Amino acid sequence: AENSSVVPQKTSHVLVGVTGSVAALKLPLLIAELLKIPGLEVKVVTTERAKHFYHAQEIPVTLYSDEDEWQLWKGRSDPVLHIELRRWADLMVVAPLDANTLAKLANGICDNLLTCVIRAWDLSKPLLFCPAMNTAMWEHPITAQQVEQLKGFGYTEVPCVVKKLVCGDEGQ
Repeated sequence: AENSSVVPQKTSHVLVGVTGSVAALKLPLLIAELLKIPGLEVKVVTTERAKHFYHAQEIPVTLYSDEDEWQLWKGRSDPVLHIELRRWADLMVVAPLDANTLAKLANGICDNLLTCVIRAWDLSKPLLFCPAMNTAMWEHPITAQQVEQLKGFGYTEVPCVVKKLVCGDEGQ
C-alpha cells in the first residue's frame, strides 16, 4: 500500500502593514485573498489614519494599532509588541504605503507601531511595499528618492498601476 501520510505544511506568517492612503479601502479584499493561500497566517498592523478607510469588523485576523503597543507594555520584563511582531513575521507587506509613511520610513522615523516594526525589521526577511498616493504626490521628485531609499534597504517595491483615482483623476 502507498504511504498516504501527508507531510504537515509549515505555516508562514505574513504581517500586513496598512497606512492612510485611500487604497486602504482594499484591506478587507487583500486579507481575504491572502487567507485563500494554504498554510498562511496573517496579522495586520494599522496606522491610525488607515482606520478611516475600513471597518475593523471586516478584518477577520488580529489587527494591531498604536494603542496595543502601549497597553501590552507595563514594565521591564513585558514583551515589546513591535519586536514580537518582527520575530513572528516571515514576510511583511505594506499595502498601501502612503506618502507620509514612505517619507517616515526613508528617514528612519518610527513614531507609531508600524514604523517601529519596520525600523526593527530583520533585513534577512522580505519586506514588500506598495506605494499608493495621488498622482501629483507620486510625481513629486522626493517620492522617487524615497522609494529608492527603501529599495536600498533591501525592500521590494510593488509598483503602482495607472487607473482612475478616487479623486476622479486618471493616473498612477
